[in-house]
Amino acid sequence: MASLLAAFINNMQTTPPFPRVKTQTSRGMSDYQLKMAFIMPTMILLILMNIFPLLWSLYLSFHRYKASMPTPPKFIGVRNYSRLLADPEIWGYFQTTAYFVLLAVAAQFFIGFGLALLLNRDFRYKGFVTTMLLLPMMLSPVVVGLFWRFILSSDNAGLLNYFLSPFLKSPIGWTTNPKVAMLAVVIVDTWMWSPFMMLIALAGLSAVPKSLYEAADVDRASAWFKFRWITLPLVSPLLLIALLFRTMDAFKMFDIVYVLTREGGPGTATETVSMNLYKLAFRNYNTGKACAMAYILLIIIVALSNIYVKYLNRVKGEA
Repeated sequence: MASLLAAFINNMQTTPPFPRVKTQTSRGMSDYQLKMAFIMPTMILLILMNIFPLLWSLYLSFHRYKASMPTPPKFIGVRNYSRLLADPEIWGYFQTTAYFVLLAVAAQFFIGFGLALLLNRDFRYKGFVTTMLLLPMMLSPVVVGLFWRFILSSDNAGLLNYFLSPFLKSPIGWTTNPKVAMLAVVIVDTWMWSPFMMLIALAGLSAVPKSLYEAADVDRASAWFKFRWITLPLVSPLLLIALLFRTMDAFKMFDIVYVLTREGGPGTATETVSMNLYKLAFRNYNTGKACAMAYILLIIIVALSNIYVKYLNRVKGEA
């Protein structure tokens, strides 16, 4: 009996009183998995909203297709592109667009850069004046178009014709005269987007080290010398970036023309490529041809952008 009790006690000492339970630890997400979990919804949204329509429009540009018809797209190769490039009216729209881009971007560049040079100094109420000059850029293009349509009204009820009436024999048809209508569009676009040029140029001017000007003053350099050899080389990269953005946006300009001149009037005097593209797609429902025209415009914008970027790299190297 004693031997059995001693064996029981030894067995109790060697074996644990409770069975060991195996626990499974949950493994957390790695940094890469966590990063992908946040990025993937945005990537999927971008693909659905941008990349898929881009590829779908490229597919339709090689097909005969009308969005208003139930028939499926019919493959016709590059016929849409050849017809567009052989159409003299299309080249007329491109000439109108190029004329607008040259006038508007040049005017915005000189006005914006000039305002930036005036604001690049310390004076009273500088912040208030800068904010007021930036207000046109913050408005909606539709609001700007409606606002200027009343100002540029062809009769004496228009604000601009009212102030010019003592110097004119008859009111100017700003939006009804084919010879003046494009100038009116340029004026409105310049009023709206010159502050953008001013803002970019002012940022570049404020970043120029003042020590360079102080060294030039010690050497008794003229104002033109400081502008030509200090200000312009250091600010030119930012000016080229502003020109790049404004050129790209001006080629796609649609809303101001649509509101101000009532869809490119009078006649086709202000009908840009974007306006004609809108009519092809949403008036005539010629979807395939409209997609082809959109890609021709895209190729032109990409080519101009490459020229800007190439020149920008050279200017940055020289600076």
